[in-house]
Amino acid sequence: MKKNLLISLKMTLVMIILCAVLYPLLIAGIGKATPGGGKGKTVSVNEKVVGYENIGQKFTDDKYFQGRPSAVDYNAAGSAGSNKGPSNPDYLQIVKDRIDTFLVHNPGVKKEEIPADLVTASGSGLDPHITSASAYIQVKRVAAIRNLSEEKVKVLVDQQIEKMILGPSVVNVLKLNIALDNLK
Repeated sequence: MKKNLLISLKMTLVMIILCAVLYPLLIAGIGKATPGGGKGKTVSVNEKVVGYENIGQKFTDDKYFQGRPSAVDYNAAGSAGSNKGPSNPDYLQIVKDRIDTFLVHNPGVKKEEIPADLVTASGSGLDPHITSASAYIQVKRVAAIRNLSEEKVKVLVDQQIEKMILGPSVVNVLKLNIALDNLK
């Protein structure tokens, strides 16, 4: 009995050191070796950090492209989805409200033309990307507000498209809006 208890205590101590000390140090070391040193890859304009490459941001001004909605209001400390299923009446109302808002800000777009990623939040609530279709559907509004030709804005969207191995091509909304602000 004493022998088994001593072995159990030794194994517990070894596992605590392994799982609570060595493993976190290993993961932190790997994080330090990544771009951004484990703190995320920042995006800067004029040497000022304006956001993170892999965390979505809220753009509400019509002169900017808008990203996916966020169930956590883009709070990276609490990434999460809404946890409401597609048949939940509250969720359906939220999506309907997002569709109505989008249509108000994008006259001429029909309800059935709106890509799903513009009215539904991602699983993390922090997705920085939209599909290229979601970017193209906003071109008319952005071009009109900024007094630019639609063709010029479409070319800018084309330049920002990131091809994916699996799934649709995507556009990083923050990078697209920065490029838009840099257009002359």
